[in-house]
Amino acid sequence: MARRLTGGRLRRGDRMVVMAHRLMRDPNRLHSLSAFTEALGAAKSTVSEDLALLRAVFDRFELGRIETQTGAAGGVRYRPSRTTGQIIRLVETLCARLREPGRVLPGGFLHITDLISTPELAAEIGEAFATLFGDAHPDVILTMEVKGIPLALMTARAFNVPLVTIRRGGKVTEGPSVSVNYVSGSSKMVQSMTLPLRAVPQGARALFIDDFLRGGGTARGVYDLMRECGAEVAGVGVLIYTEQPADKMLDRYLALITYHGGGPAGVGVVSSNRWIRALEDGGGPEGVTPRL
Repeated sequence: MARRLTGGRLRRGDRMVVMAHRLMRDPNRLHSLSAFTEALGAAKSTVSEDLALLRAVFDRFELGRIETQTGAAGGVRYRPSRTTGQIIRLVETLCARLREPGRVLPGGFLHITDLISTPELAAEIGEAFATLFGDAHPDVILTMEVKGIPLALMTARAFNVPLVTIRRGGKVTEGPSVSVNYVSGSSKMVQSMTLPLRAVPQGARALFIDDFLRGGGTARGVYDLMRECGAEVAGVGVLIYTEQPADKMLDRYLALITYHGGGPAGVGVVSSNRWIRALEDGGGPEGVTPRL
């Protein structure tokens, strides 16, 4: 928390703007009420009333959740969560964009770089993953270089945990590393992935986020890599997964969008994943407890 604000007594609206900014700038971190009272020059009871009003505003406009924790070690935190409706609308928007002509590339891949590199969309996707994996309580967010980085970074920001990028080749500047070989689920070729030993602490819970899942070989390799690091995979989330091949190399993962293949004029045939559609009926993905 920054030093005390100066310039005279602050009005309630001013205090609420400052608190909202600091909570949203540092999500999922517990801020003590005393830190706010000191910075704002207000009594604890006044700050508590301000936070109650702020919580009501955030709930009304679906801006995420402000949670308070009582007790000596208590405080307030902001969770950048998404409602069921917001997640469904986000997926529908992405599907509409993916159906634009010319997005299907040679080899059956979809051009998605412009979407996942747009900060606003990447942030929304990251917050959707943070909501759906809210009960996973990851210590780090993992991704594979390169295209999954924007989505993983925004997910890491929503959880307020470090981002760790797995490389296809090690760098001398990163020190001792651990490597594993894995079989690509699509090409069936043996490849390798590398991670610095100090990147993921032993016993850590790692959430793997990626942009595309075809056969699942990369995600399967992440499990082996975390085993070598003495860490645990808390979940696997991907933006898009392909309908074919039907048999993936892992069973438990959460995808937002299903890619059925290319249609006429290079139009991608996509739809919201069945797990996302289940949210409309009050259900959720198997093995994942959505925090909605």
